[in-house]
Amino acid sequence: MIEATSTPKAPAAIGPYSQAMRAGGFLFASGQIPLSPETGEIVGASIEEQAERCCRNVEAILEANGLGFEDVVKTTCFLADMGDFAAFNGVYAKFFTGKPARSCVAVRELPKKVLCEIEIIAACK
Repeated sequence: MIEATSTPKAPAAIGPYSQAMRAGGFLFASGQIPLSPETGEIVGASIEEQAERCCRNVEAILEANGLGFEDVVKTTCFLADMGDFAAFNGVYAKFFTGKPARSCVAVRELPKKVLCEIEIIAACK
């Protein structure tokens, strides 16, 4: 069974997609950018502030599905500038303590011109 999931504690989708989908024992969450769930506005100007908000949005989606960061098996991280890699890692490491598999790439531009985006795959309980 495939099931779309969402929570008001993470930003609503800003396009034709779901916050997350449960399928085959896994949760696939759409990329989270540093938007406030309450206002839809960008949170923070620095990479650290924006990475923190991305992680908090991921956390809300995980919690809405009865999961935590320890259930994440794969992340894909997008940075607007690879020069932010070390600072991004500093924030990321505080949340993803189980060290899931990860890809991290720099891209030309992210939605709303944010500095980072994080998507996850988690194993469902």
